[in-house]
Amino acid sequence: MTKVLLTALIGCVLSWVLGRLLLPVLHALKAGQSIREIGPTWHNNKAGTPMMGGLMFIFAAALCLVINLPGMEDYTVFFVLALALSFGFIGFLDDFTKIKFHRNLGLTSMQKAMLQMAVSALFLYAMYKSGAMDTHLYIPFLNTSFLLHPIVYIFFAMFVMVGCVNAVNLTDGVDGLSASVTIPVMVFFAAASVAMGKYDLALLPAALAGALIAYLYYNWHPAKVFMGDTGSLFLGGVVCAMSFALEMPLILILVGFVYICETMSVILQVSYFKLTHGKRLFKMSPIHHHFEMCGWKEEKIVLTFTAVSAVMCVLAWFGISGLVG
Repeated sequence: MTKVLLTALIGCVLSWVLGRLLLPVLHALKAGQSIREIGPTWHNNKAGTPMMGGLMFIFAAALCLVINLPGMEDYTVFFVLALALSFGFIGFLDDFTKIKFHRNLGLTSMQKAMLQMAVSALFLYAMYKSGAMDTHLYIPFLNTSFLLHPIVYIFFAMFVMVGCVNAVNLTDGVDGLSASVTIPVMVFFAAASVAMGKYDLALLPAALAGALIAYLYYNWHPAKVFMGDTGSLFLGGVVCAMSFALEMPLILILVGFVYICETMSVILQVSYFKLTHGKRLFKMSPIHHHFEMCGWKEEKIVLTFTAVSAVMCVLAWFGISGLVG
């Protein structure tokens, strides 16, 4: 447990130091964010803010695992890291395309979806073949599980992983929101790993929790840097991969409640718009923009959404009491 807490502290320090080194580089590369025309008009003053700031917590978390490598006995955490890095690389390609062509849209939706499905399939196959994951589906609160056919499980898991990663990505729309909401999720996964005796697996979420706290120093409103798709897809990769590494993917319904709400707000908005021939259910989607349009300050949105995320993570803890109790 001491090693896990120390790793979180090291992750925090490394992320802060890397941020100090990274920001001048991003400014020199003119890696500025372009603001979408359909977004809130007051976000236009954020144009030019450096993006790809997610690199600071990505490298910090990866370095923490390297530092801990000599004392590790279970290397499952590197499957999680590999998946997250793969998703982060897809995000990097998207960000790089935006920067190179000075536009808000990077890779096409189809390109991202195909790459994400391929990465998910490779991760699941590797985990299954290595014995680090089986095809039992654990049901929170009921403390029971049932066996799925491997093919059915893999298709289910691919759907969950791609959906989860993109849901986390949608949450990155207000200064500090995605990082703040994800911190309680990382604390949950670190605590669950420790309670289940998987101390080495706890190192990545612990390191990332600390790294995200330091990242908020640069990303709190008004943000000095944005994580970009590089960071948000990496975070989504860690969230979904940890749920499968701990063999409790359905727990994402609880710990990922805010992400799900963000995604559902977009789906409902688009569906309602089409069904009613132009009427809107929300003032703007994702839902954090709706609250902005209602007059909420960015800080209030972040604190409220983070509180909801924390409460849902506590509820999720009771949901897996049969595994951690």
